Amino acid sequence: MTADVRSGSGGACDACPGAYADGMTAKPSAPPSNVARAFDDMPLDVQEPLQRLRHLILDTAANTPGVGPITETLKWGQPAYLTEKTKAGSTIRLGCPKQGEFAIYTHCQTSIMSDFQALFPDDFTFDGNRAVVFKAGVALPLEKLRFLISRALTYHMK
Repeated sequence: MTADVRSGSGGACDACPGAYADGMTAKPSAPPSNVARAFDDMPLDVQEPLQRLRHLILDTAANTPGVGPITETLKWGQPAYLTEKTKAGSTIRLGCPKQGEFAIYTHCQTSIMSDFQALFPDDFTFDGNRAVVFKAGVALPLEKLRFLISRALTYHMK
């Protein structure tokens, strides 16, 4: 399913990162049913922060020129976000590497994560060249993550 949040009609939950309060950016619609099931199957303690990351991905896409609509699907059983129409970016995935943890993944054969790690070496826990890993219950640094997401969504526009 392709979700263009610029024309979205309502929010899927109340866990939005906050950018929707401006009244100009619509909350993203509910994910496709297979993606919603994947979120529902994740541990309860990480569902809300993963939804926050989902909304941050969709909001960043909606507010980044050239990205276009986002295709929300599953890759390896995990929610995945692609710039399928414009081919502007690289796939972003969300998942749970271990109990009590969750992560945002980028393609390991790109420089996205290594570039981000060079900018913020001590601010995050990295899983090699592919993911930023978080512990449940820890606040997400949304603006820094928005930068990572923007870089992934525009990776092929260099």
